[in-house]
Amino acid sequence: MLLKQCKERPEEPLYNGGDLQDVAVDVQPIVGDSGSTIYCPAFVMQNLTQATIYSFSSWVKINGADSALVRASLITNHTNYNCIGTVVANHGCWSFLKGGFELTSSSNSAILYFQHSEDRDINITIASASLQPFTKQQWRLNQQYKINSVRKRALTIHVSNGNGEKLEGARIMVEQASKEFPFGSAIAKTILGNVPYQNWFVERFNAAVFENELKWYATEPKPGQVNYTISDRLLEFLRANQIVARGHNIFWEDPKYNPEWVRNLTGLELQSAVSSRIKSLMSKYKEEFIHWDISNEMLHFDFYEQRLGPDATLQFFETAHKSDPLATLFMNEFNVVETCSDESSNVDAYISRMRELKQGGMSMEGIGLEGHFGIPNLPLMRAILDKLSTLGLPIWLTEVDISSKIDKETQAIYLEEVLREGFSHPSVNGIMMWTALHPNGCYQMCLTDNDFRNLPAGNVVDKLLKEWKTGAEHGHTDEHGAYSFYGFLGEYEVTITHANRTVKSIFSLGRGDETRHFYIQF
Repeated sequence: MLLKQCKERPEEPLYNGGDLQDVAVDVQPIVGDSGSTIYCPAFVMQNLTQATIYSFSSWVKINGADSALVRASLITNHTNYNCIGTVVANHGCWSFLKGGFELTSSSNSAILYFQHSEDRDINITIASASLQPFTKQQWRLNQQYKINSVRKRALTIHVSNGNGEKLEGARIMVEQASKEFPFGSAIAKTILGNVPYQNWFVERFNAAVFENELKWYATEPKPGQVNYTISDRLLEFLRANQIVARGHNIFWEDPKYNPEWVRNLTGLELQSAVSSRIKSLMSKYKEEFIHWDISNEMLHFDFYEQRLGPDATLQFFETAHKSDPLATLFMNEFNVVETCSDESSNVDAYISRMRELKQGGMSMEGIGLEGHFGIPNLPLMRAILDKLSTLGLPIWLTEVDISSKIDKETQAIYLEEVLREGFSHPSVNGIMMWTALHPNGCYQMCLTDNDFRNLPAGNVVDKLLKEWKTGAEHGHTDEHGAYSFYGFLGEYEVTITHANRTVKSIFSLGRGDETRHFYIQF
């Protein structure tokens, strides 16, 4: 990751400007968040339609401040959309803002405007703006194209006898045994001893994360009384079923989620407690977890850096890497991909923090996006994933759910939108849902009731699990002794029958642009 360089000229607009191709930048009086009226560069637009997905982008330059968070907002006949995209712009340099929106109702007229997030009166210049409409069908087709490109691969199976002679007409049966893409859910101690819950989980998922059982307040509620019994049992369940696990979390920057006794520590006492925590956890579970969320939600909170200094987080990462060098170390944050209205966790703030840690020597980093959604903004979600993907690091959606303020049928619709957008993005390496089941429900969204009957969200998950798995392939080799198909990435079992003989084999289908060739001899 290199330092950001000043861009002296804007690039050409995407989609040749789309609906903004012949629309000039205007200046409009806008009542800001503080209640004062400010004059903002804006586009006045006509006839925006409901059920259309609008992808918006522009190049932005500021004067009057060294840097500023510039926010694009939208006013329609019926609704104000506080944020449809942001960018941190630097003085005299062009920066790219990308986002979008989907209207809840059509609007005869609308104003799309730009302002400083704090209503400061700075000069904002706009260039190469674009507003491209897509129907939902077009959006879905694009998702499917990307899924077929990055989650599937062509395979040719070659069948021959011991002399290398091609065998035409051999009967082939291929079944996908496991999936490469990690897709799973949070679990809690409620799954222990609950066989129906365990069976339900194992039938669906290949990845898991502990909801609270690994957090400091759970493993050491009183100083020196460390107890890993529950997390040990959860890991045993996952190992027995070949399910990978994320390590969540080592530290949490929000004070209220630290053990009460830790909140009262300062200076050397806190440093000693922190050192004991990380050494105990990492020595206990070295090579057990594929990831570690090192310092949870550090863009919103700074409990440890306030007390231990600005390098505390970097030291956490360094210690974790030395203790478990093969695990990927993650930042994990909310309101990065869900919205752009939260200034603390805008996408540029996330990238800036990653760069700071990189410059300090951090290695093996990953991008964790919690994904606690209200109403999803798919073009914004895609734009943020696109921007984060420029870092070249693994991206995971780590805690996906839909707000409990939304009815269950609509939760399911929104969940499907989020899961499809995540699965179709080439840089997303895994998806976890925050749906651990408790007797009184789940954090925000459950997939089943307490008798493991699917709720609407569970039906969506089952539908996508089936859709994203290669169905059983049956056929015969052609005149070249070959059989070809496209399959989702993962492990496969193949059975070949010819001349009253049967041969079985297994093969792996990993990511690649070229056709994978697999050879079987009788």
